[in-house]
Amino acid sequence: MKKLFKEIANSIVAPRGFLASGVFCDIKRLGTGKGSDKGQKRDLALIVSEVPAAVAGMFTTNQVCAAPVKVCVERVKRGTAQAVVVNSGNANACTGQQGLQDARAMTAWLARHLHMPVEHVLVGSTGRIGVKLPMANVRAGIDEAVTLLDHSPAGAAHAVEAIMTSDTRPKQFAVEFKLDGKTVRIGGICKGAGMIQPGMSVTGARPAALSQGLHATMLCFLTTDAAIEPKTLRTALSEAVARSFNRITVDGDMSTNDTVLLLANGLAGNRKFGLRTSEFGIFQSALNQVCLELAKMIVRDGEGVHRVVTVRVNGAKSVVDADAVARAVANSALVKTSWHGGDPNWGRIMDAIGYSPAAVVEEKIDIGYSAPGGRKILWSLKRGQPARATFKQLCAAVAPKEFDLHIHLNLGKAGAVIYAADLTEAYVDFNKGDVADPGSLGG
Repeated sequence: MKKLFKEIANSIVAPRGFLASGVFCDIKRLGTGKGSDKGQKRDLALIVSEVPAAVAGMFTTNQVCAAPVKVCVERVKRGTAQAVVVNSGNANACTGQQGLQDARAMTAWLARHLHMPVEHVLVGSTGRIGVKLPMANVRAGIDEAVTLLDHSPAGAAHAVEAIMTSDTRPKQFAVEFKLDGKTVRIGGICKGAGMIQPGMSVTGARPAALSQGLHATMLCFLTTDAAIEPKTLRTALSEAVARSFNRITVDGDMSTNDTVLLLANGLAGNRKFGLRTSEFGIFQSALNQVCLELAKMIVRDGEGVHRVVTVRVNGAKSVVDADAVARAVANSALVKTSWHGGDPNWGRIMDAIGYSPAAVVEEKIDIGYSAPGGRKILWSLKRGQPARATFKQLCAAVAPKEFDLHIHLNLGKAGAVIYAADLTEAYVDFNKGDVADPGSLGG
């Protein structure tokens, strides 16, 4: 993808007035489980704005919803926030009333340290479901993390490490651009490798907006120094998430904890702008780029992932149909395993297209491959019948680590894109666990 804005370093602390830190406080218990079994990996992060900020959020539409999500949904409605506390190693999901009390207690403890209203503090969690938080450890972690808050690249690096679970590498990105003659920055960090098929909405309620797609936890925290009204910020974040995080899948599983939070503190000094302005268009494009770059990092770092495939569906009767076809193909175990094996098996793709709820006509379907973002397509199927490409040519087309799969339904003008991954033995081995060793079991 051509980058439209200048990429810069330092992710969430790149925008003016933001600080971050990350510490180890043994939330999961040292040496237990997978993913976090990396020695003293940091497991609690803070992100703080020096001044109150406009806030927007997007949340899982899973009907089983974690305590921190419930707290954030209510507080984001107020439109103002200033700090976020996040832990890994424990999802604080399916933990009942105690879980809600613990999530609120985390925000209250941080608010007391930072001398701000508790309603201005948000919370996120990721890790194993159904385990209560070790609150003594959490409070100790917050105590330490507050003393380490700073604007340095190390602060951002420590925060992104602290939110990781089964991730194998940190995911962070930032850009800068001009708005109203002022330099504006957007930065973000995210985590996610398994339990990935986000389908987030503003309230966490179903259905999500059509363009958002209705389906390891995905967490993303974004900062910007742009001056922008909360309502405008919500619109921008909804659009950016619809084009990025709600367009990815690793294993087709939607988490109980999926969250994206965006804080805008206005310290860039630009004039606040509305929806129907050129400034909004620039800001939206920049936010889209940051979110898409981060979302693709999640797919590339998916548990056991060997190949990444962009599924591009065109010619559908409706966006709903295009999305349904793309997700059916992207989440088919048979298709995903054939991708892993480098097998250009169009029969499995046709099967998934056919059992999707979309309107399709077998005799009109085209299937082909290209390089990522490429226009030159090698067709394996035209109008429902094998094309002239040889098996050797098709194998070469699906051999790279990344490629695009093109599906043309030839029934209309609607399309959809899903960023997907293959299914490998490594994914199964990582997630199957060992019941003889409960500490090895995942989230």
